[in-house]
Amino acid sequence: MKPLRIGLIGYGFMGRAHSNAFRKVGNFFDLQHTPVLQAVCARDAAKAKAFAAKWGYQSIETDWRKLIARDDIDVIDIASPNNTHAEIAIAAAKAGKMILCEKPLAMNGAQGEKMVEVIAKAKVPNMVWYNYRRIPAVTLAKQLIDEGRLGRIFHYRAKFLQDWTISPELPQGGAGLWRLDVKVAGSGVTGDLLAHCIDTALWLNGSIDSVTAMTETFIKERKHTLTGKVQKVGIDDASAFLARFSNGSLATFESTRYARGHKALYTFEINGEHGSLAWDLHDLHRIQYFEHADEGRVRGWRNIHVTDGDQPYMKNWWVPGLAIGYEHSFVHQVADFIQGIESGKPAGPTFKDALATEYVTDAVLKSARTHKWEKVKKAR
Repeated sequence: MKPLRIGLIGYGFMGRAHSNAFRKVGNFFDLQHTPVLQAVCARDAAKAKAFAAKWGYQSIETDWRKLIARDDIDVIDIASPNNTHAEIAIAAAKAGKMILCEKPLAMNGAQGEKMVEVIAKAKVPNMVWYNYRRIPAVTLAKQLIDEGRLGRIFHYRAKFLQDWTISPELPQGGAGLWRLDVKVAGSGVTGDLLAHCIDTALWLNGSIDSVTAMTETFIKERKHTLTGKVQKVGIDDASAFLARFSNGSLATFESTRYARGHKALYTFEINGEHGSLAWDLHDLHRIQYFEHADEGRVRGWRNIHVTDGDQPYMKNWWVPGLAIGYEHSFVHQVADFIQGIESGKPAGPTFKDALATEYVTDAVLKSARTHKWEKVKKAR
């Protein structure tokens, strides 16, 4: 086993999800490389030490530049806020490090282009953590679509609903609430939640040509955690858009943090000439599948429990019938990343793949301002 020495930047929710994946992947996947938790980097030394002790990191840094400069680090894993992704990734690429980066790739498409350019020049393995691709039921949906079982696609619809920012007393900014600060996040639900929906859609159904969108910020001002002052809110609380895919299909996308009663309702449904399929994060180990070719008397939606060994990833886990969960999608992503290194065939989404999602979110935000249909820029 060859060591793959990890340098993690950030110790929040995603830092925990990534660390768990690094620790578990070698127990369930046969790989030639094994992740070694070499160092975690964060500005607060005390919290970094506590995180390192809990997860098994061998050392800490409080300056990400020092982490990148270390000779005993092979992979830089960026799990810090959105406005840090570009600077860290570019520096890591120039230092010859492999890179894993949390989503979204960048603050916008222009910034993402610079990242992709440097990565391409450095020729270092890279991947963005759009983990929902790696949920076995979603991967099975991809296989069914690619096999032509749905035929020509007519409709794609997706939504991602939450309710955690409804209170006007909730502040913006700081370690826990940076997603509400536009200078740190770049956008609201468009770049946070809808980015997941868009990445999955592009993977399943191909590129998007044009969009027309609307966004809304329901609470216009919030106190900022760092300054203590009431400031204008610059992120979108809700976002909805129509889209036309390059294959001619039509789509609806919706996301909000103001859907009372929903904590993380992510669903998609795809309708084709021969059949349809649907998936729900709240029942993540199942897909609903309809095949029109079935005999009419028994034709209907099938509830497919994705736990058998011949279904994606499941041979690495338990016996059929026993489900896995959200955290396993990160384990699958690490496994695919390592297998990509070993085979020389990079697993997606790469930085270039993730740039396509940035172009869609840029078009959505522009359309919300112009109230017009906007073309989606295509990657060169």
